[in-house]
Amino acid sequence: MVTCKETRAVIIALHKKGFTGKDIAASKIAPKSTIYRIIKNFKESGSIVVKKASGRQRKSSQCQNRLLKLIQLRDRGTTSTELAQEWQQAGVSASARTVRRRLLEDGLVSRRAAKKPLLSRKNIRDRLIFCKRYRDWTAEDGGKVIFSDESPFRLFGASGKKLGEHYHQSCVIPTVKHPETIHVWGCFSAKGVGSLTILPKNTAMNKEWYQHILQEQLLSTIQEQFGYKQCLFQHDGAPCHNAKVITTVISGTISRYFFSTL
Repeated sequence: MVTCKETRAVIIALHKKGFTGKDIAASKIAPKSTIYRIIKNFKESGSIVVKKASGRQRKSSQCQNRLLKLIQLRDRGTTSTELAQEWQQAGVSASARTVRRRLLEDGLVSRRAAKKPLLSRKNIRDRLIFCKRYRDWTAEDGGKVIFSDESPFRLFGASGKKLGEHYHQSCVIPTVKHPETIHVWGCFSAKGVGSLTILPKNTAMNKEWYQHILQEQLLSTIQEQFGYKQCLFQHDGAPCHNAKVITTVISGTISRYFFSTL
């Protein structure tokens, strides 16, 4: 493949031999406008080397670019507009667009922040203790665990949309101020899915409902999946799970099925 420099050399060589720009363009070695520009540049400078255009002077120096990078790394959540304002205090008057270009040159690409639960120091400590306690578990150990959780579901409206069709009639989702909600409780283990309990509409999970579910739904699932073999019961730290009456139910009524709770 002919490089740009070689192409210019060929064009000038043909020009010196008496070929016109039109004649050279007929060979389709380059577009006609490019051929005329190369010949003109050669006549003016006597060289086939194209002078690099000076262009517009950059608004920031390398030192100021490094400062911008440090400001951005200090707080990754800062927007380009906020960075431009901080940069201005350092003597650089630049737009948010210029800020984004400078950061991109340094390999810092804008991304939407990932979401995660807000954890307190106690949450972090408890999770670390949990992981260390069970890090040596085998698949067989995991097979003895039955997990449970509950979740609310809105009965009116749904999420999701098609790209570029935000306001298309078929994509618009009607809303109401107070949609009806149902709470669902379920459990599962390595042996399969267990009972599913759907609470009455607009009824939140509380200690009374949770006690009923443990005695009527969880117990039957354990008997079906584990028989009378011991297993581990896993639920989270929701307030109704930690109520005194629930602790009594787990340690009393159905304690023969458990040797521990996670």
